[in-house]
Amino acid sequence: MNESSRSWQGSAEAPNTDETWSRLAPSAIDSVARYDACRLEIERARVAPGIREKITDPVYSVRNLFSSWEHLVRRMESDWQLPGQYPISAYTNDLDARDQLQIAMGTLTEEAQAELSILLAALDARFVRESVLDEVGELRPWLKPSSGEEPHGFWLRKPRDHPW
Repeated sequence: MNESSRSWQGSAEAPNTDETWSRLAPSAIDSVARYDACRLEIERARVAPGIREKITDPVYSVRNLFSSWEHLVRRMESDWQLPGQYPISAYTNDLDARDQLQIAMGTLTEEAQAELSILLAALDARFVRESVLDEVGELRPWLKPSSGEEPHGFWLRKPRDHPW
């Protein structure tokens, strides 16, 4: 484990998703629940009726989006030592999750945004610290946002060291 990965573990400067959720105000939880309820209906509408009723929680809930982003950051900080394979398609999925997280944050109440923006800013800063601009476009052939738009922001960065 490198020095940067040791520096955030257990520190107040680097909140994690589970800790943040355990401290959210009830009104923030309600705001997140409203977004998640809408997201659940979107996800359920995309599957056959027999499957639809079995889906009770959205895959792309606000908490899951935060967890995905945090998991990527932790993998990068650990120099990819966390168990399991990590194909480049997973990196694309995690960048998509970060885009969806931005959209979700924009729908939440100001209170929920204020509480969750602390976690998001910490995760974003950690991502930036563990990545560099992909100035020559090394990963560009594989990084295509699902929105179909030109890559921007985090899509223009690549891990300092990557497993591919």
